[in-house]
Amino acid sequence: MYRIGIDLGGTNIAAAIVGEDFKIIRKKSIPTGAERKASLIMDDMAGLCRDVCDEAGISLSDIEAIGVASPGVANHTDGIIEYSCNLPFRKFPICRELGNRLGISNIHVENDANAAAWGEAVAGAAKGTSDSVMITLGTGVGGGVIIGGKVFSGFNYAGTELGHVVIEVGGRPCGCGRRGCWEAYSSATALVKMTSEKIEECEASGRATAMTDIAAKYGKVNGRVAFDGMRKGDAAAKEVVDTYAKYLASGIASMINIFQPEVLSIGGGISGEGQLLLDLITPTVTAEMYGGDFIKPTRIVIAELGNDAGIVGAAFLGI
Repeated sequence: MYRIGIDLGGTNIAAAIVGEDFKIIRKKSIPTGAERKASLIMDDMAGLCRDVCDEAGISLSDIEAIGVASPGVANHTDGIIEYSCNLPFRKFPICRELGNRLGISNIHVENDANAAAWGEAVAGAAKGTSDSVMITLGTGVGGGVIIGGKVFSGFNYAGTELGHVVIEVGGRPCGCGRRGCWEAYSSATALVKMTSEKIEECEASGRATAMTDIAAKYGKVNGRVAFDGMRKGDAAAKEVVDTYAKYLASGIASMINIFQPEVLSIGGGISGEGQLLLDLITPTVTAEMYGGDFIKPTRIVIAELGNDAGIVGAAFLGI
């Protein structure tokens, strides 16, 4: 039997057939058209499911279950998207609507960050554990928590917005309306902002920095510029990376102190720095973890499934 995982985003919808070995057999994506009515988006989601089945030579009758990873508040008990700020879903029965279109009843929905954490728990960096946390360092700081082998999402399904814990009271403004959120210091967006500010500071003071040329090579300031500069021995770039790593490590230590997961995995674009990133944050995290050397430590690792974590996790919701 096969499963289908759907990653419902504000820009694109991706769907994939996933085998029992957690491997993706066929994947396809289409633009979401988020400005349209919910019914039209649902029609496209159903069509996408049929398309990936046709391309893989698999019948819909061979599909054991379908899972949807959606931004926003996903009520997995009732199969409803309670609210999604970038999509036209308000108290929307997405599982029922998709099931009606496909003739399949075994359909599940979960918040996209939670689905990614579940993917890492069942098939990735946290496989074999019952308690894990995943954070994603992208446009924001996403997070998902697995406790006792189940996704934790709070009584109202809106829990584990890990990026919106405050680590700097009165600090940088965050898109959520608060100031000083972890997201405002540890997302890829935050790193780009820190890098741009440092380049401007260097230009204003006449201080040379390799980051100017590196950014020009990329055509913009991105999350790699400061790390590339640091590897070239650029002092200003190292200042940016050290500051970023300090905030990232502080937030990770707090997540560990709250949840004490066996594994904390890091995904998203910045996780591409791999072992270098782990080496930068580990000393601070170790120093700030509750219990010190007296309790078993959380393993901090780079997530393994990349951009497919949400699809794989969605496909195996409900197991």
